[in-house]
Amino acid sequence: MFGLKARKNNLVDLLPEVRGKYKCNVLLSKHTWLGVGGPAEVMFYPEDDEDLSAFLKNKPYNLPVSVIGGGSNLLVRDGGVPGVVVKLDSKFYKKHQLQDGILTCGAGMRNSELKKIMLSNAVGGLEFLCSIPGHLGGSIKTNAGCFGKEIKDVLLKVTIVDEMGNIRDVPASDLSLGYRSSLFPDDWIITALTLKTEPQSPEQTQKIIEEQKAYRMKSQPHNVRTAGSTFKNPEGLRAWELIKKSGCAELQVNGAKVSDKHCNFLVNTGHATAADIEELGETIVARVRDETSITLEWEVKRMGVRK
Repeated sequence: MFGLKARKNNLVDLLPEVRGKYKCNVLLSKHTWLGVGGPAEVMFYPEDDEDLSAFLKNKPYNLPVSVIGGGSNLLVRDGGVPGVVVKLDSKFYKKHQLQDGILTCGAGMRNSELKKIMLSNAVGGLEFLCSIPGHLGGSIKTNAGCFGKEIKDVLLKVTIVDEMGNIRDVPASDLSLGYRSSLFPDDWIITALTLKTEPQSPEQTQKIIEEQKAYRMKSQPHNVRTAGSTFKNPEGLRAWELIKKSGCAELQVNGAKVSDKHCNFLVNTGHATAADIEELGETIVARVRDETSITLEWEVKRMGVRK
């Protein structure tokens, strides 16, 4: 459907009718943990997979389409994102089904919701995901992990809608999941995940979750605007140690600074722009390279255009 505000945007007039909704000029700073970034030209909230499929089949041929999830590991540039940004935010993408220890969840479910599911059904094995901010769909692209486990260790398959609007299941073995990486096409939109669990008492699950939460609270910044670990760990090394060794632990660019608690976290102190944060990150990359001959790779996803 089209709202009155949406009709004022020329791009919306070129888009197919949908059962979900289009919104124009949506400030993406309100959809990311860093709290920075310009607007999405059009945001599309599909009702379900069939709605998303119909949109992709009938949209203008060269229309740029991108996807955001919970925005916990995302830096949107100040010029915003042209074209259509898809966000899986309807009830369809937050439901789940658990049968014989196999859990299927919509990609729009928050990772933290897994805690309630596990405790209510006496299963475990997904505790590490509960401590990772964001939505489940975003966990796949980067093979999210912590505390010795990664999403690839528990993932059985995903449901995707491809660029042609085809809906299909893809086994985890076809996704080439590696350290903070995957090799599946950027124009696949993950809409659901199927995960394996293991029998476990609610008491043990609660204990593991509390221990992991306590570790994060002690060693990582919280209640601040950050996007988590900024850089991937080079093989056999730790990014934070390289950053500290290279004299970057106290760097600041306007309102963007390196966290006092963990120097692989960049923080928006309240008035940073996306440009400030990206400049700070690139300064760190350059200094670490000059000092150690190692080039750090961004773990935070960057999208959009510079202002």
